[in-house]
Amino acid sequence: MFKHQHPYQPFIHSDTTKLIVGTLPPPRFSTGELLEKDVDFCYGSYYNSLWLFIDKIHNLNLRYDNSQEAINERKKFLIDHKIGVCDIVESAERKKIDASDLGMTNIKLRDVIGYLKRYPNIDTLLFTGGNSKNGPEYFFRQHIKNYNIKLKLISNEIPRIHEFELSDKTITSQQSRKIRTVSLTSASGSANRAIGSMALYQQLKAKQPEFNTFDFRVMQYKEFF
Repeated sequence: MFKHQHPYQPFIHSDTTKLIVGTLPPPRFSTGELLEKDVDFCYGSYYNSLWLFIDKIHNLNLRYDNSQEAINERKKFLIDHKIGVCDIVESAERKKIDASDLGMTNIKLRDVIGYLKRYPNIDTLLFTGGNSKNGPEYFFRQHIKNYNIKLKLISNEIPRIHEFELSDKTITSQQSRKIRTVSLTSASGSANRAIGSMALYQQLKAKQPEFNTFDFRVMQYKEFF
């Protein structure tokens, strides 16, 4: 049994307003066996296209290698845009050493609500996947049961948007703030088949035959990044 420990601490600053929430990077990031084009940072797998989408949206010309410069480029973007990263899975066990969310067992979750209370400027959670089993939204729904919090559906269009109220208790008062959650289509290649079956994608593809699943995600992510 492989103990899959998350290799990175949450990346959050005092002025962070949006928080990217995924599950776990591939096991090679925990064992240090990176590929040539991997970046040793959150979402650094070259086969997870999140940074490729961001790169395309902002024309960043990012590096894709094991260098410190590549890490610094990504940190700078996040800081400049007040975006943080706090994956919801702290650790899990795997029989098969791969990156499948469904392959995780004995899962330990991070206290995402605790981080939200610690950083009061955060008003948006960007899930890198929906409510399918062992996805980030799925785990978040389990997590918030401990706080008696429920998600309210705002938009059922993909990406689905929910909202919840978070109470911040102090010695003298109790305040609450609304936090929005956005369930983005996963940046991994495994989601390509699901995208291909979406009516919107099929409509856009019919109008522009060169339109592909990468373009679809860039279009979707652009609104939130």
